[in-house]
Amino acid sequence: MTSVEPERVRRLNRLPERPGRPVVYWMQQAQRSRHNDALDHAVEEANRLGEGAVAVFGLTDAYPEANLRHYTFLVEGLRDAAEGLARRGVPLVVLRADPAEAALRAAASAALVVCDRGYLRHARAWRRRVAAEAPCAVVEVEADAVVPVETASNKAEYAARTLRPKIARQLDRFLVLRPGPRLRRPIARAPAWPGAPAADLATVLGELRVDRSVGAATRWFRGGERAAQRRLEAFLRDGLGAYVRDRARPELDAVSGLAMYLHFGQLSPVELACRVREAGAAREVRDAFLEQLCVRRELANNFAWFADGYDRYETAVPAWARRTLADHARDPRPAVYARERLEAAETADPYWNAAMREMRETGFLHNHLRMYWGKRILEWSATPGEAYATALALNNRHFLDGRDPSSYAGVGWVFGLHDRPWTPRPVFGTVRTMTASGLERKCDIAAYVARVQLRLSPSPCPSCSSW
Repeated sequence: MTSVEPERVRRLNRLPERPGRPVVYWMQQAQRSRHNDALDHAVEEANRLGEGAVAVFGLTDAYPEANLRHYTFLVEGLRDAAEGLARRGVPLVVLRADPAEAALRAAASAALVVCDRGYLRHARAWRRRVAAEAPCAVVEVEADAVVPVETASNKAEYAARTLRPKIARQLDRFLVLRPGPRLRRPIARAPAWPGAPAADLATVLGELRVDRSVGAATRWFRGGERAAQRRLEAFLRDGLGAYVRDRARPELDAVSGLAMYLHFGQLSPVELACRVREAGAAREVRDAFLEQLCVRRELANNFAWFADGYDRYETAVPAWARRTLADHARDPRPAVYARERLEAAETADPYWNAAMREMRETGFLHNHLRMYWGKRILEWSATPGEAYATALALNNRHFLDGRDPSSYAGVGWVFGLHDRPWTPRPVFGTVRTMTASGLERKCDIAAYVARVQLRLSPSPCPSCSSW
């Protein structure tokens, strides 16, 4: 009997188990060894069958829109995951292969395959292929959401206000941290599957045929479970108490900086939520943070799961917003910038330029400035469709946490997704605007610009190197 909530577990095919073989955990989304429901389920299944367990990860050169920045963070995390899995008696084999192909190689000698869940189009296609072609049972376990997406809702939600009560009804039942089960028959050595395992991940990173025009961000953010835990502890100690008061002030450090660790599955959202709940902060502080983690983030999961066109302007942006933007498509713009000039941070807005420089160099940007950044692209583009394509391309190219449900929902929000009509304005119509004067009223934006200049200088002081 598994300890994982049954709503997290879903059979992907009807094939039987094959006793006498190890259980394979196909690790793709949840790249961690702790508080990982997919891994825990695989270990419990191995114990039930009296077998060992082994993990496999498919490292492909062709992950959609990924570049050296993303791959470096990923490989840093895989090192930590391999060490943590080994301590649990589960060897990790990293195969240079399409993820579905790697899983199928492992499935050939498996009792059953346990995989984690992915929300995006390609991730779902990988799992469908494995379920269809594997010679054994394939089971999917939700390890990347607090409340599984289909448990929270069976349809695309209109806004946070419609999802919030549904999440609230389920939250306590899923906010449970369990110790990882002990594997009774650990495997000392990984099996020799077809294809050379990537034992030396540093060497493999150098051999990957990927876009290297966007450099690694290790100077600012190192990938992996250990780095995630250090950042979490620092936030609980130094940032959480001021979260409500200062979270909209990008010149301060009142945000967690954990989005990229959630993106790569190097930190469990359940662990994060439980740690915040137990931190002793005021209730309004805890509630404000959990709103972002358990409602807004899971609204993005809902969007990606139920919207086939989550990455296309014509289908991601609601009809009312597309209509009003079309009505104002010929309004005079304050300026029109090509994508290359935007990426080079060559606009007349010093606040926007600083934000673009920060995301370009570090892979991170304060959420309040992400919204402003996107709204200005809409204002500076010849058409709304062009603005959407530019914002999404730059978002996915530079952010460490780009290319995930929160990215697609966040860019969509700039254009009206999960929002409501506001007072009509030029260019925007009734889509919400954000202005430089609004930044000046709500925060010390000049201090933010100065902070970026200092931290991105060639030799910043050691105390300035952490975001």
